[in-house]
Amino acid sequence: MKELQFSFIIPVFNRPHEIKELLESFTNLTYKETFEIVIVEDGSTETSEAIVACYNTQLNIAYFYKPNSGPGDSRNFGMQRAQGNFFIILDSDVILPSDYLLEVDKFLKSTYCDCFGGPDAAHQSFTSLQKAINFAMTSFITTGGIRGGKRKVTNFQPRSFNMGVSKPAYMATGGFGNIHPGEDPDLSLRLQRLGFKTQLIPKAYVYHKRRISWTKFYKQVHKFGMVRPILNQWHPASKRLVYWFPFLFSMGLMASIVLLAFGINSFFYLYLIYFCFAFILAIFYSHSLVVAVLALIAILVQFFGYGYGFIKSVFTIKVLRKKPEDAFPYLFY
Repeated sequence: MKELQFSFIIPVFNRPHEIKELLESFTNLTYKETFEIVIVEDGSTETSEAIVACYNTQLNIAYFYKPNSGPGDSRNFGMQRAQGNFFIILDSDVILPSDYLLEVDKFLKSTYCDCFGGPDAAHQSFTSLQKAINFAMTSFITTGGIRGGKRKVTNFQPRSFNMGVSKPAYMATGGFGNIHPGEDPDLSLRLQRLGFKTQLIPKAYVYHKRRISWTKFYKQVHKFGMVRPILNQWHPASKRLVYWFPFLFSMGLMASIVLLAFGINSFFYLYLIYFCFAFILAIFYSHSLVVAVLALIAILVQFFGYGYGFIKSVFTIKVLRKKPEDAFPYLFY
């Protein structure tokens, strides 16, 4: 196998403080071989140039500024200019554990694949809200571990906060499309269709420090829900019944509350058992009652936001027969 030469591709938009934390974590990596960092400033009015300049003597960084065109196009822009033969795409709001690149390098040298993804985790310094949302986004009882659970290792659909793509795979596909969010599973599915292998590296996790509020979280998961039926239309083989779960869960919960008025309690008790289990699990992982309580709220926001976005998109595309680009122009760049 050709010697791996890693290029990190990091788009950033108006978040210099995030870049500072991320670059600082790069300086603590135990991987001793040369690697490159490509920062793509996506039309920011508050640029990261001064922050990047502070690390130029410690790290091999290439900095580019371009007009705003969205994260997918910015990643493509970075890969077109990168010098390596394997690209690792990160969001600007992540922090790398010291052994991150060692784990990636070790895995690829023993079990090569042209596209990998890694999980996200909550750092001990994160706020209670960040930890709660991380639990809702990663737990097997909510997302089924699709963002990095150990049960599904092969044919994994990586997410672009922590995703690796070989140069040949990038060149074969042209990189990310113009949909956002959803550009990462779209790329993964196109890669799989072309015969490239995609895989999860369970130990290649990052700390995903989402700068988020309840409102932003709802908007995010709502868009995730809207995008999934579009991806199902583009990639019919990717359809799964599990994508309906948040909508069915939300409708079932509301129906169980209504049934209480008629003395029918059994359905509500099932939901109560689920939330009790989620609460205990959140305590186990976070060691915090506050995080566990917030995790229950996060689960509700996630299911209702995703479920509403999903069914709205299904109705628009399947029933009204509208073209996604015309119906939801804000999902496309």
